[in-house]
Amino acid sequence: MNAHLLQAALLAWSPGLRVTRAQGDCAAVLRRPAEELLDRPLHLVLGVSPERARELDALAKEHRRHVEFISSQLGGEDATPLRLTLGLEEGESAACVQDLNALLEGAPPVQISRLSSSLSHEIRNPLSSVKMAVQTLARNTGLSDRDRRRLTIANREIRTMERMLWLLSEYGRDTTPNLDAHALRSVLQEATGMVALELAERRIDVRVDEEEDLPRVRVDPNRLRPVLAQVLLNVAMAQPEDSAVEVALRRGPPGRVLMVLKDPAAALPPEESGTLFEPFGSRLARGAGLSLAALRRVMMGQGGDVAAEGSAEPGMVFTLTFAT
Repeated sequence: MNAHLLQAALLAWSPGLRVTRAQGDCAAVLRRPAEELLDRPLHLVLGVSPERARELDALAKEHRRHVEFISSQLGGEDATPLRLTLGLEEGESAACVQDLNALLEGAPPVQISRLSSSLSHEIRNPLSSVKMAVQTLARNTGLSDRDRRRLTIANREIRTMERMLWLLSEYGRDTTPNLDAHALRSVLQEATGMVALELAERRIDVRVDEEEDLPRVRVDPNRLRPVLAQVLLNVAMAQPEDSAVEVALRRGPPGRVLMVLKDPAAALPPEESGTLFEPFGSRLARGAGLSLAALRRVMMGQGGDVAAEGSAEPGMVFTLTFAT
């Protein structure tokens, strides 16, 4: 069982159904710190009946990574829905426990997820054909300067639509990311390359200040690159020409690496502070309103996070936290 999921608690218990190990975010999921759960009866820790606890123990002993959903009474007025992944851990019955309310907060409904995936697929195919046709026309040496400018604009808008489709697809995607160790600067450079033409048109550089000997981070670059590229472009397009986007790569808390991105043109109205990372919830997302929402879903799905705050100077500072 893996504790990398957000707000997950790991429990193991004895044949007598008393908790022997408690790890992870027990305070958030089970409403008590880990040390207070040790040697307590399993049914009290999970907020279920003794009969239900015995059923869960039997499922864990089958060691089939069985998933079970329970309605837990953890001391509040309302029951808390929990998701348990049951199995054996070092010879003991164990469970990875998640709070479904926290797990689903900010997640797109199933219908939106399916719709975004279907739309992205259906639109991407004809868009690829249009892109090929425009690029073929652009190779015609007999075109007038006016027609070449029109094709340049068409190419730019096609790239914009491709990025929007990536955001829509990524926001609704619920598959497991393919995590591997990568140099964060390389991932940033690849994301910058995806919007290099737009940056060049405005003569905007991406300047990277990297701390020495940074550890590699565990990411799925194929899923991170498009959403990071769109956020970089959003910041760049709000700045004057012949300027730079400033990015710093720094060590964070143990096991973490930070990417700090300054957006000097951003101003967050107080009424939008609670909806900054929700789809269409903030003007800072710009464009289709999905860039920050998709970025956060990707970061959280890969064991990281993203936060934003005002800086001492005008503007905002975005901090992306990566797991190593």
